Amino acid sequence: MNAPATLLTHPALADRDQRLLDTARQGDLDAFEALVRRHQRKVYSLAWYGVRDQMQAEEIAQDVFMQLHAALPRIESGAHLGAWLRRTTSHRVIDTLRVRKPFRSLDQIAEPQTSTGTPDPLADRLVHRALARLAPRARLVVMLRYMDDLAPTEIAETLDMSLNTVKSHLRRGLLVLRARLQREPTR
Repeated sequence: MNAPATLLTHPALADRDQRLLDTARQGDLDAFEALVRRHQRKVYSLAWYGVRDQMQAEEIAQDVFMQLHAALPRIESGAHLGAWLRRTTSHRVIDTLRVRKPFRSLDQIAEPQTSTGTPDPLADRLVHRALARLAPRARLVVMLRYMDDLAPTEIAETLDMSLNTVKSHLRRGLLVLRARLQREPTR
């Protein structure tokens, strides 16, 4: 069985993260900034796909990295750092979605654009619109499974859920997505 791509780490990259962690723990702000730069895209991406709002995603990412600075002494390794960032970001997304009122659908939020500045294909917009209508935890479970390629056991650990709860969220979330996508107009 192949390990998820997000869990595969080149040894040189893991060593660099470990060196940066060790140096940042000693109070070197340049090393901490280097860690932030190395992981900010992943943190922001998870936050953005969770809340679908640029300002809230930026705020979540900033909060996560502020928490990381305080948690540096407890981060054991580069691999632990990645898991910690994923878990902390996921929890902040859930917290943000719980208090968000009123709910804004993706129809009211500008769609992301490709690197060439053109809109995403229609199919992606339909999937994102359907995802936005899932409950916060179900949305994160589906995103972590299919966008981050995490196994259900890794999702359970990341979100502090039982494996059966993760599987239930996946099953129900996919049923809801399938039903909504079948009802969506194709243009």
